[in-house]
Formats: sequence, structure tokens, C-alpha cells
Amino acid sequence: MIKRYQRPIMRKLWSDEHKFNRYLDVEKAVCWAWMKLGLFDSITYEKILKASFTLQRIEAIEQEVRHDVIAFLEAIGETLGDERKYLHYGLTSTDVVDTAHALILRDVNRVIEADIEAIMEVLKEKAYAYKDQLSIGRTHGIHAEITSFGLKFVLWYEDFRRLKSFFTRAARGVEVGMISGAVGNYSAHSPELEKLALRRLDLPATKVSTQVLQRDRHANYVAQLALLGSQLEKMAIEIRHLSKTEVGEVEEAFSKGQKGSSAMPHKRNPISSENISGLSRVIRGYMLSTYENIALWHERDISHSSVERIVLSDATTLIDYMLKRFTETLKHLVINAVRMNKNIELTHGVIHAERILHALIDDGFDRAKAYAIIQKISHDALEQEIHIRKLIEQDPVLSTRLSTRELDRLFDPKHDVRHVQAIYERVFEASDDA
Repeated sequence: MIKRYQRPIMRKLWSDEHKFNRYLDVEKAVCWAWMKLGLFDSITYEKILKASFTLQRIEAIEQEVRHDVIAFLEAIGETLGDERKYLHYGLTSTDVVDTAHALILRDVNRVIEADIEAIMEVLKEKAYAYKDQLSIGRTHGIHAEITSFGLKFVLWYEDFRRLKSFFTRAARGVEVGMISGAVGNYSAHSPELEKLALRRLDLPATKVSTQVLQRDRHANYVAQLALLGSQLEKMAIEIRHLSKTEVGEVEEAFSKGQKGSSAMPHKRNPISSENISGLSRVIRGYMLSTYENIALWHERDISHSSVERIVLSDATTLIDYMLKRFTETLKHLVINAVRMNKNIELTHGVIHAERILHALIDDGFDRAKAYAIIQKISHDALEQEIHIRKLIEQDPVLSTRLSTRELDRLFDPKHDVRHVQAIYERVFEASDDA
């Protein structure tokens, strides 16, 4: 992943040094298990614990042997004495690699879960801040009816609660280890060794494997990252639309000295939201690659390996960056309440057409007839740019059926948001398992 989209924490967790340290953790855990099973004594184990490496030495050896795990083993073996013979005893490379990746992903997942919690906190804060702010609701991009602007944040909060549960389940699915040998049947040791070693690493064991953990786990995991990215894009697109000059209801914060265009000094573009839209496409592309990794030849091939060297680090790094960036975008989002109120009036009151329709039905009109009447008068209001209430008051039939008091009630915007409190209670008083 390029540094532009990489936070220091992810750079560290996916660094070669951290990876080989996790390889070493696995090797030491297996040696501890062998000690417990009586292969060697505690004095030998204490010597093994002193094993170390340098990246430069691993890289130099790999140039010759063309195998990174063997290069790692030879490098740490050079720092030991005769006890080196017990390193990697009974193991195959993927025992180490897949289990080490589980350790890395466990740390990565804690970061991502914290990111999700952080954006949910901001969404909840914004939801309550703008609960009473009226705005126009849009369907098909067209003005529909009045709603609470805060409900956008309520919806997004609930989306993230649901997606967090999906992610957590998928995360636990890749936080598993296996020490099962060359084809997964423990031919060089026993299930007891695996149990002891993974207990030492505080990892659950998969019930069955080949030489590798089955890659539907990782496909499901990256799919959940893609869902998180798509959720962020959904929000970003909403902000991009509301930021349009013609709409003008929100604006991304513009820092002192920031420039919007190399050619047009007046521009203040929603670049953060556009960035999120672009990066979400990348993560969805990674999802496809992990699905292609599910089908491997027989007990193992390495066609998945090259993909995962890129995808796992890049996808997790990207979603971390995206969550953190968009959290800040939302936190500092500029809300134009005046423009929201003006936009409500753009369509000359026709947004109240449904209520007027119901009033006529309640007054005894046939629904189809009432619909045709209100549809025509609504279109007239839009075309003539006259408020629909004025046309109703001028209509010889409607003016006798709908009194001034009734029209005041029908055009009261508070009616449209009277159940907003119930929605808030349903979302924010619900348990996380709901």
C-alpha cells in the first residue's frame, strides 16, 4: 500500500519485521508444545527463546534459497546453537504462515473495530445535533416529503452497527490457527501438539484443514471489508450530492490555505467524499481476488499466496484509512440549515400532496379521482411556480372541501416528523445484538 493511504499503525502491523516476529512467535509456541510433550527439556527451550533475526540477513538468504520461510529459519538458526535442530520440527511452511497471519489479523481487526466504534460515536452525535433540523427528503433524486436531517445519521449509525456484527464474525473466522502438517493429517506430530501450541498463542484451532486454512474464511473477511467500504461510499455519495452548488445543504470543511482547483480559485470541492468513493472500488476489486483464492489444487498450491501478500495488507490498510478519514470528514461537516429550509420551499408546497390526497379521501372522495385532482394541481403549481395552497384556495371544489384551518394543518411540516423520536428510541435504545 502506498504511504498516502497508510496510517502508521497499519504500516507497523503489516511490516516485514512484524511478520517475521509473528513467525518467530509461532515457532516458539510449537517448541514450547514439544517441550511439554517431552521432546526436549526446559533448558533447551530457554535457549530457543533467544533466537533472533535481522531483515537484512533474511533478505540475503532468500536471494539464494528463493523461499522466504526457509530464509527466515536459516537466519534465526544462525543465532542459536545445537538447539536449532528443533526449530520447525514437524512443521510445514503454511503451519507457520497461516497461523502467523491469524496473529497479525487479530491485531489488525482490533484497530478496525475501534475505527468502526469511532465513526459510530460521531454519527450518534450528529444524529442528536440535527434531530430537529427539517430537510427535504428525496426519492429518485426528486423532492418527496419533509424529514429530519438527523435521520440520515441515525440510518448510517444503524448500518454500521449491523456491519460491525458482520465484520466481527468474519474477523473471528480468520483469527484461527492450524499446526496440522504437510497435508493436514498430523503425520509428523499429533493434534495434541497443535492444541498446546495454539493455546500458547491464544488462538482457536480449525477443526480440519489441508496444508492451509480454507480460503472461504479470507474471502468472507475481505467481503466484509468491501461492505464497510461500500457503506462509506453510500454516505460519501450523499454528501457529494448535498454539496452541489444547486443543493448546497452541506459542505466539507475547508482548511486555511487549502486549494480546491489549480484553475478555478473559487472551488471548494468535496474531495474527501470523492476519495472514499474511489477507494471503495479498490476494496471491492480485492474481494473478487479472494473469492478466486478459494479453489486450490488438492491439499494445497500457492496460487493464493501472491494474491494475499497484496490483498490482506492493502484491504485492511485501506479500510482503516477510509474509516479514519471519513470520521474526520463527518465530524467537521458544515451544515447549511438556511439552505435546507429554502430547499423545502423550492417545489411550492407540492411536497404536501400526499396529505392533501388523504384529506380528500377522508372527506369522501374516490381515491383515483382525488389522486387525479391533486396530481394536476401539483403539476400546475410547479409549472406556474405558484404555491399549491393558493391554487387550492382558488379551486371552486377544493376550496369548499378544505377549510383554512384544515389547510394550516395539512401544510404543517411538524406532522411529517412526528414519529422521529420513536425511530431514535428504537435505534439508540436497542441492544447491539438487535
